[in-house]
Amino acid sequence: MKNLKTIALAFIVAAGTFTATAQNKKINVDKSKITWVGKKVTGQHDGTINFSSGTLVFEGKKLKGGSFEVDMTSITVADLQAGKGKEKLEGHLKADDFFGVDRHPSSTLEFKTIASKGSDVYTVTADLTIKGKKLPVTFDLAIGDGTARTSFKVDRTKYGIEYGSGSFFDSLGDKAINDDFELTVVLVY
Repeated sequence: MKNLKTIALAFIVAAGTFTATAQNKKINVDKSKITWVGKKVTGQHDGTINFSSGTLVFEGKKLKGGSFEVDMTSITVADLQAGKGKEKLEGHLKADDFFGVDRHPSSTLEFKTIASKGSDVYTVTADLTIKGKKLPVTFDLAIGDGTARTSFKVDRTKYGIEYGSGSFFDSLGDKAINDDFELTVVLVY
């Protein structure tokens, strides 16, 4: 009986040494970057948005989770110069027609499922919350040495952002704005 207890204890200790523990890796919000592109019939605009915080969760080298908060008040337009429409467009993006940052100063993304595609690439399904509305998005995330990268599209109309959408308004002509906007994300941790 004593031998059985000793063997069981040894097995538990050995199993514990092979179990990887989760490691939370905070992103560097100053080096991590989100760029956006919004397209319309007559062209496009692009810019950046800053992270407030973020963490990737790993077990050993395998991605197991992640959550992020984005400072929506930081939206900037990169393709226009000061005094030439930059401030006007930034103000409009922050207004209720678009992201309503006075009432919704942050957006969040929380990983829900993660599937390995091999070669340090994962398919992630996450809950994206914009303007208080939470919906799932799916994207591929490539993990590198201290970095992670992804690009994906978001249908703004699903979050109640209908301004200039041909899906909701007739006779917009060349003033129509695409429903999808593109995000390219570089995480540095």
